[in-house]
Amino acid sequence: MLVPLAVLEGESLPNGTAELLANARVVLLGYHVIPEQTATEQAREQFGETAMSKLEEFAAALAAAGADVETRLVFTHDEATTIDRLIYEHDCLAVLVPNSAPQVDSVLVALRGTVGIGRNTRLVAGLFADAGVAVTLYHVSGEGESPEDGESFLGGVRSDLVERGIASDRIETLVEDSDAPLDAIADRAESHDAVVMGETDPSVTTFVFGMPSEQIAERFLGPVLVVQRARPEE
Repeated sequence: MLVPLAVLEGESLPNGTAELLANARVVLLGYHVIPEQTATEQAREQFGETAMSKLEEFAAALAAAGADVETRLVFTHDEATTIDRLIYEHDCLAVLVPNSAPQVDSVLVALRGTVGIGRNTRLVAGLFADAGVAVTLYHVSGEGESPEDGESFLGGVRSDLVERGIASDRIETLVEDSDAPLDAIADRAESHDAVVMGETDPSVTTFVFGMPSEQIAERFLGPVLVVQRARPEE
């Protein structure tokens, strides 16, 4: 799990994050975006000690909750490229959009296509199988898809989670039809403590309005776990 924090911009580990990631292997990325004309070595020399002190404080909180934590401190000219590079380097299953969650009793797992579903179930089971968390598998039907298709799809996901150790009575499935899937997810998220959703390919609209996970996080105000697509080895 990659957890990126802008450590010199006042961004800290939100309440409840340590408990949320208690069962995770965490790559805690402290980063600071610097002007193009500033050398990364110069920034590290000037701000590295302060940034690392903050990062180690956050890492200690995660470790105290049970997480296996590795820290990375990066001064960069490009935040997005740095985060993507760290995902590759550490083979991260997911990235956390960190928001406060005093406690996590229920999680909404928003699922669309079948590609990479195994990565979603691996994450959900790994984090929540032993935590007593209620899981709602949520699917917004696509064009030409019947409710029965959606229920069959979620039924397969539910079976996978049960095999991975989540009690069947803690899993609910829900299929809805909506012309605005992000609005539907955000509305459903309000009755949950955290959201799990898959990575989305960038498009023109995402560059204008932000990635769907970012849009959900802004409206939901809770933590969003963004499951990454499997990267090609090359």
